[in-house]
Amino acid sequence: MTSTSVAAPRPDLVRGIRRWDFVALIVNITIGAGILGLPAKIYALVGAYSLVAYGAAALIVTLIILCFAEVSSRFSGAGGPYLYAREAFGPLVGFEVGWLLWVSRLASFAALCNLFVDYAAYFWPAAGAGLGRGLLMAGLITALTLLNLVGVRRASAANNVFTVSKVLLLVLFTVVGLFFVDWRAFSFAVAPTYTGFSSAVLLLIFTFSGFDVAAIPAAEIQQPQRNVPFALFTAIATVAVLFLLVQVVCIGTLPDLASAERPLASATQQFLGPIGAAFVAAAAMLTALGTLNALMLTGPRLLFALAEQKQIPAFFGATHPRFRTPYVAILVSAVLKLALAISGTFIYALTLSTIIRLAYFALTCAALPVLRRRHPERPAPFRVWGGAAVAALCVGLCLWLLSNSAAHEARDVAIVAGAGLVLYVLYNQRRSPAPRQL
Repeated sequence: MTSTSVAAPRPDLVRGIRRWDFVALIVNITIGAGILGLPAKIYALVGAYSLVAYGAAALIVTLIILCFAEVSSRFSGAGGPYLYAREAFGPLVGFEVGWLLWVSRLASFAALCNLFVDYAAYFWPAAGAGLGRGLLMAGLITALTLLNLVGVRRASAANNVFTVSKVLLLVLFTVVGLFFVDWRAFSFAVAPTYTGFSSAVLLLIFTFSGFDVAAIPAAEIQQPQRNVPFALFTAIATVAVLFLLVQVVCIGTLPDLASAERPLASATQQFLGPIGAAFVAAAAMLTALGTLNALMLTGPRLLFALAEQKQIPAFFGATHPRFRTPYVAILVSAVLKLALAISGTFIYALTLSTIIRLAYFALTCAALPVLRRRHPERPAPFRVWGGAAVAALCVGLCLWLLSNSAAHEARDVAIVAGAGLVLYVLYNQRRSPAPRQL
């Protein structure tokens, strides 16, 4: 199957995500609630060299994005990394990537949903446990599901509002905070250890992630072969600058940053006093809500893409006749997200995300030279200079990062991948025609 046929447009979908909508989508997914605690974790590992770690992580992510930009520019269909792996390495590898990526997106959504409710309990204590917690989760997921069911343009517009709000909050934090920075707090006298620095870079690479799943709804992006590469670089540059400035403010205003449980909350109290806690709780809810909407927009499109490529029942690829959204995939994903969020079983699945992400990072980078060789007559619209060397370097970096992963995580991924393999075999057996009787 060629990339042209894989990327064939679906006339029943709406290409309602414009260039800057897509930039906002990537920024929204990348700026998750983790930024609220990240500055302390990074500082505890490498001190003021955390600023250098940000630069190193941004450089590695940019190299990976170069590969994603070229590979993604060949496609205009839904699926993102699933579609790339399927075209480059075959249906089985593609299915495993799609399956694992979908499972990790469900877990991420459930985790963020619980975080949202935890912060909501600051204002509404009844949401902290029991029936109130379940009702708030159900109401939240229902609202986001309906928003994404009634049209990709409305979901994209809501995403823009969330993104602008997040960015404005971080800009406000840094602009005000820079006036309180004690520049003597930045000491580079003691060099970090190799283990500490590599751990910090690894953590930051995953913090910068988001670009990898944002391309999943490419079938609903206007001119995806042009706009995806542009959005990837614009979004990562925006996020890198914001995160770096947040780190500067936290280092310069919190003498005990390494031990701070809520560094942005503690720093905000320097500017706003006691009201800072409420400000950060509201900011955390907004940050989580924005990312939840982005995950609701992107995650179900994996089910849709798997159905479109006939790797799961066609039922999951149905589109709504009025709203022209993949409504079955959205509804099924929403039900599972609610079940995971309320039950708490997402915690197990969430541990898989590190290895899953590195695996499809490596596969997408490796797909670059494969697709170049397979389709020399159709060069990618976006072409990376020295692409084969860049791809090899990125695969090596991913393998290095994988070597730092825990053994139990590799075991868990193997279990989930094995479950996916069973599903793949069973479904293909059902699709295979029965042998003719002579």
